Amino acid sequence: MVKHTTHTNLKSLSRFLQILDGTFPSGMFVHSFGLEPHIVKEQVTDEKSLKLYLKNLIIDQYSKMEFVYIKKVYEALENNRLSLIKKLDNEYSAYLTFEYAKASKNIGQNYFVQIKNLASKDVVKKYFLNIDNKTCEANEIIVLSALAYDLDICMEDFIVMWTKKNLISIAATTLKISRIKPSQIQKMLFEFDEILESIVFEKIDKKITNFNPLFEEVIFSHKNLEPKLFVT
Repeated sequence: MVKHTTHTNLKSLSRFLQILDGTFPSGMFVHSFGLEPHIVKEQVTDEKSLKLYLKNLIIDQYSKMEFVYIKKVYEALENNRLSLIKKLDNEYSAYLTFEYAKASKNIGQNYFVQIKNLASKDVVKKYFLNIDNKTCEANEIIVLSALAYDLDICMEDFIVMWTKKNLISIAATTLKISRIKPSQIQKMLFEFDEILESIVFEKIDKKITNFNPLFEEVIFSHKNLEPKLFVT
């Protein structure tokens, strides 16, 4: 892992943690990527198998799509390439299922309403202006990446915080559909700190793919089950 010599500003972290809190006021969504079928088929039955499922989600999904987009957005912002940011935002939905794409834009708009007056960097202000003018989709991952960049939160810190937020949200849904105890889930989630710390950010590929073998195998073997989108 790359060791950083600089630290994210405390005010920036405080603001970003407030925004990431899904209870108020922006709301949140998280795609389960087939967790329910995994539980129904008893491939996820305890904290050990849940941890493996979530770890594979990072390896098979996030590192090949969401992390790639975050990296591309950061680079575009750094190079003041507003047209590329708009392109990345507007093409993002093409990789998503209909419900996921709809939620991504709805939550992204919710975030935008809360944060649009916080922008301080010119390129972020211009991007936010394009959202206001309806020339950008305002997908959640793009909007949050822009905010994190504006707050001088390094890409690595943003990826870790965003990923941990999602892992917590997905794991919390297991309380309703499995017999895994809250204390077991909490313990398992603490163990992810070391996993996230070991991500080699320099090796995040620039090639985007939305093929998740863990997701595809279970979904296609279960005709009556499909992934659900948990929305608050």
